[in-house]
Amino acid sequence: MFLENTVNNKEQFGWIEVICGSMFSGKTEELIRRLKRAKFAKLKVEIFKPIVDNRYHEDKVISHDANEIRSTSVPAAANIRILADTCDVIGIDEAQFFDDEIVTVCNDLANKGVRVVVAGLDMDFKGNPFGPMPALMATAEYVTKVHAICTRTGNLANYSFRKSNNDDLVMLGETEEYEPLSRAAFFKAKLREKIKKMDVEVEELPSNSKSPNA
Repeated sequence: MFLENTVNNKEQFGWIEVICGSMFSGKTEELIRRLKRAKFAKLKVEIFKPIVDNRYHEDKVISHDANEIRSTSVPAAANIRILADTCDVIGIDEAQFFDDEIVTVCNDLANKGVRVVVAGLDMDFKGNPFGPMPALMATAEYVTKVHAICTRTGNLANYSFRKSNNDDLVMLGETEEYEPLSRAAFFKAKLREKIKKMDVEVEELPSNSKSPNA
């Protein structure tokens, strides 16, 4: 459970908060909410995102609901350590796209007294742990898993299903390319994909070809 009133002025250490979930689950929305509250408290706040994420704006983090906050795009995690040196609170969006050094950077900043709020996809489109997110979740004091609504069942969704045949790990997109699915719907969708692929491979075999077991 995440609590925002855990500040102890006698402690010189910060902490790490991770907000994770599937696409369209409200991760960025929650990140923006926490960072705006920190700004209201007159804390020095900086927000960072990977330079690859240019879907909406180069200098802003924008949620699917069009909430936004100014941000800095950086090419690598190491840049965050330098730029966040004098901050009280930092936010990091789309953390799954950063290199593995993001884990060390976040822990180093927390050890220096910075509150670090991280948002990212916990699983890729194949349903596997995504990039540095597992390590960030393991070392964080607080982990909040948010959920979308499954477009096929109406249940809670925690998988990001890719509609296209693109197998690249990183492919930015919206509802045209992805849909949030529950475990059951995701399993059935992947099974249909596998069956379809098998059918295509059989159709591509020459008509006079023989089975390997013939």
